[in-house]
This record gives sequence, C-alpha cells and structure tokens, in this order.
Amino acid sequence: MNKRSNMFTVKTGGLLSSLAIAILLSGCASIGKGAAEAVLEKSENEDTRLCQVWGKPFAGIEADLAKKKGKTKVLFVHGVGDHIPGYTTQFLEKLAKELNLNVRSEGPKNIELNTPLLPGKELGNLRVSHLLNEQHDKELTFYELTWSEITRQEKALLNFDTSGEYDFRRARINAMLKKFSNDTGPDPIIYLGQSRVPILAAFSQSFCWMATGEWEELPKSGKHACTGLKDTNAGQIANDDYVIISHSLGSRIAIDGMQRIASLLASPQKYAPANQKIILSTKAIQALQNKRIPIFMLSNQLPMLQLGRELPEVAGQEANYCDPKGADYKKRMVSETDIIAFSDPNDLLSYGIPPGFSEKYIDSRLCAKITNVNINIAKIMDAFGMTDLANPMQAHVGYDTDDRVIALIAKGIGNAGTSPLIKQRCEFTKEIK
Repeated sequence: MNKRSNMFTVKTGGLLSSLAIAILLSGCASIGKGAAEAVLEKSENEDTRLCQVWGKPFAGIEADLAKKKGKTKVLFVHGVGDHIPGYTTQFLEKLAKELNLNVRSEGPKNIELNTPLLPGKELGNLRVSHLLNEQHDKELTFYELTWSEITRQEKALLNFDTSGEYDFRRARINAMLKKFSNDTGPDPIIYLGQSRVPILAAFSQSFCWMATGEWEELPKSGKHACTGLKDTNAGQIANDDYVIISHSLGSRIAIDGMQRIASLLASPQKYAPANQKIILSTKAIQALQNKRIPIFMLSNQLPMLQLGRELPEVAGQEANYCDPKGADYKKRMVSETDIIAFSDPNDLLSYGIPPGFSEKYIDSRLCAKITNVNINIAKIMDAFGMTDLANPMQAHVGYDTDDRVIALIAKGIGNAGTSPLIKQRCEFTKEIK
C-alpha cells in the first residue's frame, strides 16, 4: 500500500458501505482506458469543488499565536479504526506550514493516560508536540489523543475472521473490504457499550493536561494522571487558547467529553470513587467559564450518532446558562463552544448540522454556536458530460489534507486575516439571529 492508502486505513472515521465501494470499483472498471485518462486529465486541470460556509465568522488558530500572555493549544481526537501515535503527522506538517511554524521540539512527549477515577484502566496515549516560528514569538502546543488501545482488545474477537485460517476463502477485493470493515465497524458499537466511559475519561485527561501543563512542565514519557484544576492553574486557563479538532466519531467523543466535564464540574462527587472526595478550584472553574473553545469537526457525524441516544443532562436552556442575565449563567462550563462542522455532500457518513440541533441535543452549559462548512473534498468527475461521480472514500478521509480545510482551521473566514485561498475558493454567508 502507498502512503495515501495507509492514511485511509488509519484516519477513516466511519464504516463505508461495502455495496457503494463495490459499485464504485465496478463502475471504474467498465470505463475504457482512454476515457478514464481523459476524465482524470480534466479533473486535474480544472478544480471546481465547492466550498460554502454558513454561520458566524471565525478567526482560526493564527489570530492568537503571537499574543504576549498565554499559549495556543490544540487537541486532536481521531475517529474509528485502529490508530497509533503519530497518526496526525501529515496534518500537523501542513498546518505548521500554513501557520509558518517551521521550528519544533526535538521530539514529541508521550503520556500514557490513566485516571484515579478508573484505577488500573489503560486509557491510551497523549502525544504532545511543540511548534514555533524562527523568531520564537509564535508557538503552538499540539496534543494528539490516541484512544484505540481501549477498543483494540475487544476488536480482537474478530481476528479469526481475517486470519490465514479463514481469509483465503474470500476474493482478494472482498478480503480487503472485510479487513477494513472489521477495523472500523465495531468502534461505534463498542463506544455505545462499556468502553464509552474509559474513552471519555481519556478525553477528559487530555483536556486536563492541555489546561494545566505548559510544554516544559509535561512529563516526557511514562504513565501519568492529571489530577484536576487547581487555584494555581487559574491564570494559565484564563490566558491560554484551546482548540479541538476531531474526525467523525471523534466529534461525538469531543462533545460527549465536554458534556462529561460540565457534569463533573457541577457534581464532582457523582464521579468520585468510594470514600474519595473531589475538590475543584473555584478560581480555575471561573477562568474556564470565560473561555470560548472552537471545535473543528471533520466529516461531522453528530446527527447520525445522536440517533437512539439519550438527551444531554441539561438541554433547551441556553438562555438560562449563556445569557449574562440568565438564572444559571454562573453554572455554565464555558462562555461559548463554536462548532465548525465540515461535511462533503459526497461523503456517505458526514452531515451538516440542522437548525435547532444544538438547543435540543447539545448540553446547554456548553453554549454551542454552529457554523456549517459544505465542502467538496473528493473531486467530482465529468464522465461523458455527466458530473455524477465522486469517490466516497476520498470524500470521507481527505479532510485533514485538503488545503482549504487547513487554511480555514489556521486562519478562519470572514476576518481580516482570512487566507487568500479561502477568499478565492470559498463562499461565506453570515447568519444572524
């Protein structure tokens, strides 16, 4: 497999339909060589892919990189499929180039996550990288969460299905699709079961490390637990900027993780082990309540992954929690959560977020605001005058290497620092209430 195929295997965030893949493969096989080359040549010469943004203007990561107080910190949460630390390397290199951060630490730090709330439970890996520009007046700390360790053991139940004792009975293409299905399909199912709590604990631990530790203070390696927000963290939390980037199922994990933190801050003893008391810093909580946290959701799946789930603990009370005049304003988690949801219409597993979704299905204490990005990741081929073919695989896995996606995350839209690429290639419609 080439590098792009490997990225497909580890970065995909959902289970693609085997039928759709089979149709795509058979359709491509039926096109003559000359016609196929003509289609590809036209696709390469003319890029007419859509990029439409509806919602609030947003500034992107770059806006706060050079500020004198506080640091900019980014947390990446992957989707389904088995991942290993370092899976964001290609994305991070493109982001660093867009932000002109061409200096980095000698090597990343790797923290083996665990928590006193789940004693003895391995929660995966947090890989931390530190990037700067040559003048060292701009810096970014990048936190990559790998939670695959939690589901890997459960998925081992399917190993016989792709073993040498059984796999040879399949046609070669079907064998490849079966391996892909067995790697990606179980994760959403497992997440709905007993592994959901450890995965959310892994997110909470990652958020805790991001909120409480500077690069120099983080352990280089080994097993460690972040023990919570303290008074000494209040100033740091107040000045730092946090950004979350997620892919497909990772977006559900990010929202559930934030809702879990909101619940923990409101009722800490609900999560405490027997005979233990959780003490939270009032100063640190107040600092967190004044923060605006953007979440860039690549291949957004929130509507689909909401099906059959319970409603959040606090819903439909945005005015009470997010309006300064609201009765519960002092009980919010953050001042605003900006959700920027990316979806390709040709991605079979991504969805735009409809009006009213956040009020009903996202915890009111997050004060969520929605911006939808409708973007063609996969190129639409013009075959025999019919523009009706786009690769659903590429439409699902290509977000984190698309230059427009990178530029939107780095520099936003609807502001003075918007990238020339975005001004040229993307339409922006500002929505107001």
